[in-house]
Amino acid sequence: MSKVHVKTGDQVVVINGKDRGARGKVMAVSPAEGKVIVEKVNVVKKHVKPRKMGEAGGIIEAEAALYACKVQLLCPKCGRPTRIGHVIENGKKMRVCKKSDCGAKFE
Repeated sequence: MSKVHVKTGDQVVVINGKDRGARGKVMAVSPAEGKVIVEKVNVVKKHVKPRKMGEAGGIIEAEAALYACKVQLLCPKCGRPTRIGHVIENGKKMRVCKKSDCGAKFE
């Protein structure tokens, strides 16, 4: 089992690939695969069969998973893509922005 540097609900920016520069919110994280699903990023067309009587089939658009290493966390204070560090405050491990002039804490 591996760890992923982002959590569900974090704001991220894509740093490489066809959606480079796109920003969005993390909808789901899969640590076992090392992948994340980001809102409105890596949208693919998916062919869906009707499952019940009267239900329509067709082509829908859905977000596909990206490797977590291709996204970088956005700092809530300075708004820049950043790596994260960890500090322990009041017995609780907090994530912090690694930019030298920022140091903001993530919730």
